Amino acid sequence: MGRKGSGIPGLSFSWRRALGISQAQARLSRQIGIPLSRSGRQRRAGKMAGCCVPLMIGAGLVRLVLWFV
Repeated sequence: MGRKGSGIPGLSFSWRRALGISQAQARLSRQIGIPLSRSGRQRRAGKMAGCCVPLMIGAGLVRLVLWFV
């Protein structure tokens, strides 16, 4: 199934950009430091979880060692 649009290749119109919604959303996202798009939030959460994994492994090893002592 093809993309629905104006029918003229290379010509598109976005009512969100025309009303300034996209710009306001991007500005707000930069100010609060949290992405408002779903993919942006998922990317940020993955980045934060990635840096915590070595800490969690270290804490688990310490607990394991203390459990056997």
